Amino acid sequence: MNVTVIGGNGQLGSDVVCAFENNHDSVRPLTHADIEIGNLDSVRNCLQNSNPAIVVNTAAMHHVENCEKHPAAAYAVNAIGVRNLALVTREIGATLIHISTDYVFDGRKTTPYVEDDAPLPLNVYGNSKLAGEHYVRTLNPKHFVLRTSALYGKHQCRAKGGRNFVDLMLELARTRGKVRVVDDEFVSPTATSDLTRQIVALSRCESYGLYHATAENHCSWYEFTKEIFSLAGVNVKLEAAAPGEFPAKTPRPAYSVLENRELKRIGLNMFSAWDVGLRQYLTGSVSEPLPSVPA
Repeated sequence: MNVTVIGGNGQLGSDVVCAFENNHDSVRPLTHADIEIGNLDSVRNCLQNSNPAIVVNTAAMHHVENCEKHPAAAYAVNAIGVRNLALVTREIGATLIHISTDYVFDGRKTTPYVEDDAPLPLNVYGNSKLAGEHYVRTLNPKHFVLRTSALYGKHQCRAKGGRNFVDLMLELARTRGKVRVVDDEFVSPTATSDLTRQIVALSRCESYGLYHATAENHCSWYEFTKEIFSLAGVNVKLEAAAPGEFPAKTPRPAYSVLENRELKRIGLNMFSAWDVGLRQYLTGSVSEPLPSVPA
């Protein structure tokens, strides 16, 4: 099967490319140098020439503070760019798999969000991503919109200085005698390798729609850091930060835990618990490979 990956050199996109290649698909990774998703002509020319059966969009402007400072740029990529991809993939009959975010919610719930909970973003990033979701869902019936959370992976995340949260905590442990982390914000940290397995699995079915796609269970950032240090064998003083000690420059949801309800409903939830994914990331081990499925 011919697969095109938008943002194929990013933290998630790099793993998506590898996952489809390991599944014996023909994969074309595209970077910003290859395609300008904010320009409809660029999208049309690029995708019509390669005529993929599946397009996976991992490209986004996702630095939250930069989105707040530059809302027009955020909407150009996260909304209008996604609209262009939805239009062109519909024209060529391709399935669009689009990656969205837990930041479409306001975080006021105390139980995991499900797919039909009403979104209410707190910031420009979340609003622009929600707009992108709407474009995909209304313009291309052959779509998968996947909301995920707190991604980390082996490839660099350029928008965040090349380091994910796990690597940043390990670096702080090496350079400081004490690390303080917030204990009142809750997420489901998700390894990119696990999300890519889910993407490949969905690409082989026609159960189109909106899905939550995160690691199972949840933790605070403090609990996540504690497990990082434990699994890595790091001896450092870890303390829970006081509420409000590290005030965010931009409002963020305090509770953005997602429940993979729809994946479970169709019997295709590929995720294990968040601490299992973390252990595999730190040890270099991998999940059981997804069986190759003929195109």
